[in-house]
Amino acid sequence: MSLRDDARELQGELAVLRRALHREPEIGLHLPRTQEKVLAALDGLPLEIGTGTSLSSVTAVLRGGGEPGGPVVLLRGDMDGLPVTERTGAEFTSRIDGAMHACGHDLHTAGLVGAARLLAARRESLAGDVVFMFQPGEEGWDGAGHMVEEGVLAAAGRPVDAAYGLHVSSSSYPTGVFSSRPGTLMAASAGLRVRVVGAGGHGSRPHAALDPVPAACEMVTALQTMVTRRFDVFDPVVVTVGTFHAGTRRNVIPDDAVFEATVRTFTPAAAERAAEVAVRLCEGIAAAHGLTAEVDFVPEYPVTVNHVAEHDFLADTVREVFGEERFEPLADPITGSEDFSRVLDRVPGAFVFLGADTTGDPETAPGNHSPLAAFDDSVVSDGSALLAELAVRRLDRLGRPTKETV
Repeated sequence: MSLRDDARELQGELAVLRRALHREPEIGLHLPRTQEKVLAALDGLPLEIGTGTSLSSVTAVLRGGGEPGGPVVLLRGDMDGLPVTERTGAEFTSRIDGAMHACGHDLHTAGLVGAARLLAARRESLAGDVVFMFQPGEEGWDGAGHMVEEGVLAAAGRPVDAAYGLHVSSSSYPTGVFSSRPGTLMAASAGLRVRVVGAGGHGSRPHAALDPVPAACEMVTALQTMVTRRFDVFDPVVVTVGTFHAGTRRNVIPDDAVFEATVRTFTPAAAERAAEVAVRLCEGIAAAHGLTAEVDFVPEYPVTVNHVAEHDFLADTVREVFGEERFEPLADPITGSEDFSRVLDRVPGAFVFLGADTTGDPETAPGNHSPLAAFDDSVVSDGSALLAELAVRRLDRLGRPTKETV
């Protein structure tokens, strides 16, 4: 049987695992219940398993049947949820208040377990080793960076030769369709935090206080004007203010106002300029109001870049295994960000999206991070099959070079 056929046989139990993970989402770098479920799902497989020290990661190494010292391929699945209260109404809705697998990482985790099972069954025929990277803290915690620091890229005892990951989407793509592009795939991200410091007072006497709220509001709108007037339209920048906090009562002028924004860029030059311009803009508006501003601009994830040859290899694999209609070239980069970029900065590889819409209309379906985001877990086995195929084929090419590559 083919890997895809074997993956179909696993679909039922992988869906059960995915739903168990969905019921108990955990946030950040420390996911003890999730880690426990992953370790249980891997139990009995011929894997060398290690866990993280600064985070609840799981790294599993499968030794192939080839000569020692052969090539190494890494497959990654992230495991963390989001601080979102679920409103899908699903039978397996999150039981944890204020936490939800709103980005589909439960599918990624179950899919990577499936890939481990598929490859373990073919261990003797593998031309090298496979590293399975079960990663916490993708949602703004730089879990991939932590795992890289702890040695995931050398878990097999030698450097990884190629790396692959996938991400499901509750919208945008038809169910079961894979999509990616060569080169720049996803944006870099940074965080902007601004505290506008004034002097509180009575709401009826603003002239006797220093009101930080109007100045902070002016900054929010000015940041949008900054994007359209200070940056090249062909080198896009996105700024979204996601939190804004000020005051306790409608008739009390607060001492300060605090807001935070996410900043997305696609080139180092734009990221550097965003840091410079945004900080100066906020400080200048505060000064114009007779206030001060404490501004922190913190780089987070770099641009996610697919290596061209690895992207082409991935796309060809999808077409050969699933059919031409199952791969859809992505015309433009995505403004979302990914810490798998940490791996792709060091290792040739590629990242791909997989449609998991449940509505039949991905253009209008609630998107990732929505409390209504719902993911069709029938795609989990296809994700497992693709990851396993990529590992088998890349190891085979690396371990058994053709005449042209000798």
